[in-house]
Amino acid sequence: MLTKTESDQRVARLQVMLKDKGLDGALFIFPIDVYYFTGTRQNSTLWIPVDGAPLLLVRKSLSRAREESPVADIRPFPSSKEFPALFREDAVKIGLTFDVAPVQQLNYYAKLLPGREFIDISPLNREIRSVKSAFELGQLRYSGDTLCSVFAQVPQFIKAGMRELDLAAEFEYRLRKAGNEGFVRMRAFNQELFGGLAVSAGAASYGFFDGAVTGKGLSNASPQGASLETIRENEPIFLDYTGVFNGYITDMTRIFVIGSLDPELQQAFDVSLKIQEAIRQAMKPGAICEDLFRMSVSMAEEAGLGAMFMGMPGEQAKFVGHGVGLELDEFPVLAQGFKVPLQAGQTIAVEPKFIIPGKGVIGIENTFAVSDDGGIKLTDMPDRIVFL
Repeated sequence: MLTKTESDQRVARLQVMLKDKGLDGALFIFPIDVYYFTGTRQNSTLWIPVDGAPLLLVRKSLSRAREESPVADIRPFPSSKEFPALFREDAVKIGLTFDVAPVQQLNYYAKLLPGREFIDISPLNREIRSVKSAFELGQLRYSGDTLCSVFAQVPQFIKAGMRELDLAAEFEYRLRKAGNEGFVRMRAFNQELFGGLAVSAGAASYGFFDGAVTGKGLSNASPQGASLETIRENEPIFLDYTGVFNGYITDMTRIFVIGSLDPELQQAFDVSLKIQEAIRQAMKPGAICEDLFRMSVSMAEEAGLGAMFMGMPGEQAKFVGHGVGLELDEFPVLAQGFKVPLQAGQTIAVEPKFIIPGKGVIGIENTFAVSDDGGIKLTDMPDRIVFL
């Protein structure tokens, strides 16, 4: 549960940045943003003035919001006539997260608060949330440890001849029993993910999801993840799953093989480990995100695998790592064009992967925290391929 101290610190950081931008406050309507500052995910709108205490306005459930949140001022969401009176007349410039606010909602609040100027604070909000406190790092470590405990069980139930779907179902059953919440929240428009991927023969399929590997899925309406194809011997079996505990997401991938592995796939796996280690060592405050991506591409090209790096040829993802936290696609992103320095406490899923046409998919993924000593591994189990 979010403590009052933790909530106050988050609000104070935001207020400093609002003041620097000349804003009079911020209005949060997106559930996970409200949760970040208040500790409750109830249907609410949060007003944080540039000075003073936050105000949480709850549609449902007011009683649960009051039980869960350390915010002192929690009230029922008022009528349209009462709403404007909650805001000082000099609160003219109001921040709103345009990246997730539907036009309908923007128009709704603009009508409730006529004469106010709504200003996009999406980058500011995402920057604040990218740096994790000691409390959040503890949550992410718990998430990573629990996810690893389920990965460690895979040799007990994986078998040749089972369908990808059967493997996924068994993994997801055990993950759910371990307390996984299942809500893999994503901020980007048109992105969705069902927990993770368990794929083998279908792993080389590609689709809309912005990732290196998508899987074939079960239909055109759900073109990602496990399919009905069977798992065969001597092929890489690719498990890429998220753990979601207390809202916090960790992300990892491991490779399993029943039998032996094609030498080209083994070579690609070894390159993925080298790329991961190079990035891990470089994950220090001040390192430029784009530089780490370029380094990974250069290493893949030097190994003769550039055309297969991070996806099917012609369908490659343009990143090698993504921020994680309460959402799967947080800042920072290790990607072309992301020319910002890393900060201590940011948490990033690093995922160098290769798809070898006709042979399968191979690679590694772990969640790391940025520190002065490089990346600290939060999904702490061996990276090696598990041969069965």
